[in-house]
Amino acid sequence: MNSSQIQHFDYIFTGSGLASLMTVYKMVLSGKFTDKSILLLDQDLKKTNDRTWCFWEKEDTIWNPIISKKWDTALFANEDFNRHLALKPYQYNQIKANDFYNFVFTALSKYSNVIFLNEKVTDINELETHVFVGTEKNRYTCNYLFNSIYTKAFAEGQNKYPVLQQHFVGWFVKSEAAIFNPDEVTFMDFSVEQRGNTRFMYLLPTSKTEALVEYTLFSEKLLPTAEYEKEIEIYLEKLGIGQFEILEKEQGSIPMTCYPFWKKNTKRVLNIGTAGGWTKASTGYTFKNSDKKSSELVKFLQNENFPLKNFHKKSTFWFYDLLLLDILYRHNEIGSSIFSSLFKKGNPALVFKFLDEETNLIEDLNVILKCPKIPFIKALFRVFP
Repeated sequence: MNSSQIQHFDYIFTGSGLASLMTVYKMVLSGKFTDKSILLLDQDLKKTNDRTWCFWEKEDTIWNPIISKKWDTALFANEDFNRHLALKPYQYNQIKANDFYNFVFTALSKYSNVIFLNEKVTDINELETHVFVGTEKNRYTCNYLFNSIYTKAFAEGQNKYPVLQQHFVGWFVKSEAAIFNPDEVTFMDFSVEQRGNTRFMYLLPTSKTEALVEYTLFSEKLLPTAEYEKEIEIYLEKLGIGQFEILEKEQGSIPMTCYPFWKKNTKRVLNIGTAGGWTKASTGYTFKNSDKKSSELVKFLQNENFPLKNFHKKSTFWFYDLLLLDILYRHNEIGSSIFSSLFKKGNPALVFKFLDEETNLIEDLNVILKCPKIPFIKALFRVFP
């Protein structure tokens, strides 16, 4: 394409991560957008296994063909107790990023109205009748733009809403000894030293000798990589693993904040994914929230007489997340006691339903009242002085 030409599309997605690919995939599945031209722009080709997504679900979903492992039980632990959780009616599911990318791009390749271009977006400019998008190579216009390129400064350049990170390093390890229980995921193990933070181990065993072992923190500051890796080594030794091989590594940092990203949505530009606040603020879980939001968005787009800024709806769960993040921001060291109070005696299925934002008010209270009361009461007065 000559750089002087400007090609027009009905929809442009800047960034082709989880939220964009889920949305476009569901658009083509719906059969309602066959007359619409769709462009996905990303500087990353999405050909590497750069992350692992997990989610709990009661029924089969459209993602079933790419679920690499399911678990029916989970372990929650801290320094004082272990609890083996029967997850029914839920199952805990794992999807590898590479499987997801291949699955979606293979499906999209069959639709001539969907184009993916490996270009870095440099400029987005909304005009009255369309949106202009510039890349390092070309210029485009569209009727509506969906942006999933996260701008760190928006959330971190303000002090009204706390910003934590769910940051982690994970090793896919293969042990010589058959140590792991492939039927049980370790959801959170707070028995590791907290060091004034909320720190836990997360274990996804795929066989008796293979597992993803991830050292995770919910805190404000990231650590040097060597510190995460040292903790993984200590944990593996505690599990009784002597000789092991590291097959792969993953590393990430997911923003945890109730910052109102949706206020930047406009008539023709909608922020989606992490850039739109689609990550569950209190846990950092992204897959399930994006799955729900993308389905809602595809329904919303079937009525074209709308400004995109009307898509977002604030819920009570945003407020619950705000309280928890306020507590963890001010007193990061009590995260273990808060999560332990939820899982020590609570019904795990109800906790998962609550985290999925599907509970009613009575069920909400059933979960919330298991938490330490004083920190939440204080947070309530801070958030609503």
